[in-house]
Amino acid sequence: MQRWTVNLEGGPRRVNHAAVAIRDRIFSFGGYCTGEDYETTRPMDVHILDTVSLRWTLLPIPKLNDPQYSLSPYQRYGHTAVAYEDNAYVWGGRNDVDGACSILFCFDSTKLKWSCPETGGKIPIARDGHSACVINNKMFIFGGYEEEVDRFSNEIHALDFSTLSWSAVHPKGTPAIWRDFHTATGVGNNMYIFGGRSDEGGDIFTNKEIYCNKIQVFDTMTNTWHEPVTLGTPPVGRRSHSAFVFKDNLYIFGGYSGKHDMHFKDVFKFDPVKMQWSTIKVKGQGPCARRRQCCCVIDTKVFLFGGTSPTPNSESTNTEKDLTDHSDLHVLDFAPSLKTLCQIAVIEHKLETQCLPSFLRWEISVMTTDNQITKPHNNNG
Repeated sequence: MQRWTVNLEGGPRRVNHAAVAIRDRIFSFGGYCTGEDYETTRPMDVHILDTVSLRWTLLPIPKLNDPQYSLSPYQRYGHTAVAYEDNAYVWGGRNDVDGACSILFCFDSTKLKWSCPETGGKIPIARDGHSACVINNKMFIFGGYEEEVDRFSNEIHALDFSTLSWSAVHPKGTPAIWRDFHTATGVGNNMYIFGGRSDEGGDIFTNKEIYCNKIQVFDTMTNTWHEPVTLGTPPVGRRSHSAFVFKDNLYIFGGYSGKHDMHFKDVFKFDPVKMQWSTIKVKGQGPCARRRQCCCVIDTKVFLFGGTSPTPNSESTNTEKDLTDHSDLHVLDFAPSLKTLCQIAVIEHKLETQCLPSFLRWEISVMTTDNQITKPHNNNG
């Protein structure tokens, strides 16, 4: 039975960041935090989570005279990051000073260094709020908001990692409608699109939002869009949610609906074989309702961190403006061991630990000791 096993504060306070899991570490790139200085161009920050010790570290920011300074992406939000072999590839995103970006950046997880690989082909227009996923040896970009032409996109672009060449994909079938802040998830040879913010104006922004809750599937082998008939009750349409894969099933967490003015903390499962939705009940203390968080999977565990939620006990009725950014970390374990369940019992009942072996005391300490990257808010984020 799946269970929330860890709830720690004090990690990087970020929203609209991007993250990847490589081996037993998670790399979180950039993002936004209310109150920080975004008027000055600076290199993107990189936070690294050791998923064994549950400790965050911040890589030193390159100085102006450091060769890494010019090779690092500038600080941004609404970008994507994917993992391929031992590298993370960051693309797109924007900030209010430098605008959107179309340069591909590569982060070597072993050397902890940035590079700007030279790419060929038809480079996509700079955008933010798009999605990216890896299927076989290609990264597929879908949707987003294109700054240069000021419109939503429903196009697919592919980067072949073997040649570092971009290409515009011209699929058959009816494409998913224009949108941003959706999710795209690779399962087998298919890319599954869910949610996001669309507009009654199609590709033109009119502030009349549409929230689609249908699964759209792009088959990369046949180059065809499909809209399958699904069973079960799907999630309410939403944007800025998270999607992840565990044992070839697609999971959706959280997000926000402008139509309902509501943040979510629900977990849904989509079985791509049965084409069926189901609601997942998770034991333990999970995260509060939120959007713009990151989720990464390592083995049987999902690591969820950051995001933003309506400020608790606020008198404001504007949930778009009165938000609290999170610095917390939650772990969802799909197969918690008996040892983990016993450790949770020790923590919940505040039992004495001095008689336990040192490695068990260390593990319990890891599960209960907050990080010190940022000072936590006084709430239950």
